[in-house]
Amino acid sequence: MKKEKKKEEVIDKELVEKLERIAYILKTVAHPTRLGIIHILEIHPRLSVTAICEMLGSEQSLTSHHLQNMRLKGILSVKREGRSMMYSLKEKDVSLIIECLDNCQCNM
Repeated sequence: MKKEKKKEEVIDKELVEKLERIAYILKTVAHPTRLGIIHILEIHPRLSVTAICEMLGSEQSLTSHHLQNMRLKGILSVKREGRSMMYSLKEKDVSLIIECLDNCQCNM
């Protein structure tokens, strides 16, 4: 009886890049305020900083910091409308990741 050698699974470059992108997104949104912003922008596709602050019950400086961070990392897009900066989700699939984690029964 011959023993079959177990083939070691090799992670190719494409998969490594994909996993790095997923980790990057998770790190970017891994904060309660940022998750709140994403949740609000799922319901209201375009909002100003002021509206987001009111819905979160947070200070504008802190909220602006989180919005800027997520915009720079490609999660959000922003467009000026008059005096207001209107934010929207650029990476729509982030919502799916969060929903999946929310449904996860991870002994919490």
